[in-house]
Amino acid sequence: MRPRPALILAAGLAVAACGEPRLGETVGTSPFAPAGVPRVAEAVDGLIVGHRLMAAGEYELALKAYYRAAAEQGLNADVLSAVGSANLRLGRLGQAETILRQAIAKDERFVPAWNNLGVVLMEQGKVAEARNVFQTAYALDSGNSDAIRDNLRLALAKLDQTAYDPGKEADQAFQLVRRGNGRFLLLFTPL
Repeated sequence: MRPRPALILAAGLAVAACGEPRLGETVGTSPFAPAGVPRVAEAVDGLIVGHRLMAAGEYELALKAYYRAAAEQGLNADVLSAVGSANLRLGRLGQAETILRQAIAKDERFVPAWNNLGVVLMEQGKVAEARNVFQTAYALDSGNSDAIRDNLRLALAKLDQTAYDPGKEADQAFQLVRRGNGRFLLLFTPL
């Protein structure tokens, strides 16, 4: 009588199954995961993760990490400032301004929130208010931050560019041009 391949395969599987560890057993050389007490890894702080993602240019992921930090730590000035900064990088200037103002309301001495609010205001074209905000940040920081000093210089330079200069008026002439039924166009012509 010749052995059948199906019976040989079934017998081989039965023998192989006998050698496997049972549920809950641990074997030192087993390819199976050990049973026992599961390890719980400590989560990394959401602010740290968010800051690293911001540095990598992953602003949307950073915002999610900051929201996780808010759930863990609450809405303190540091978390609100981070959320506002991520919104700034994502181009959501209105949201960033609102959130950064909330951060300042939580802690009036939190320098990063003041600086980032100044950046938002500059992006919105509110240069005079941005200058005041940068001055506050610079004063709170005691002039230690080069970035805040540079931001203040930029705001002051932009204000100087938009200021009225009577010397330039002598070099400029304005001319009214009629455009039809009672409509006039004011043209600027350099002399």
